[in-house]
Amino acid sequence: MVAAVCASRLSGLLGWALPRVGRPKSSGSHGEEVSARTWKALTYFVALPGVAVSMFTAFLTSRRGEQERAEFVADPHLRIRTKPFPWGDGNHTLFHNPHTNPLPTGYEDE
Repeated sequence: MVAAVCASRLSGLLGWALPRVGRPKSSGSHGEEVSARTWKALTYFVALPGVAVSMFTAFLTSRRGEQERAEFVADPHLRIRTKPFPWGDGNHTLFHNPHTNPLPTGYEDE
């Protein structure tokens, strides 16, 4: 009798220390269906309208035409080239635009 009581107490004490079998859920977890519904709603009501607004803004900006470029200022701390780029002549960045991106010596078309 005493052995049975000791065994039940021991198993009760060890039960909380042993890892649980199954998937642990956080306190705010409501299941996969609610999570899928939340992400679907975020996609339709946040992400897609955000993309649409961004596309509309880009469209309006492109219709304005060309903008004046900034005057070149030869500051020594800007456009530092410690080693050449591995493409082209080594002085142009990968997405170089000669109208908007100056080289360390100035704009190309001036």
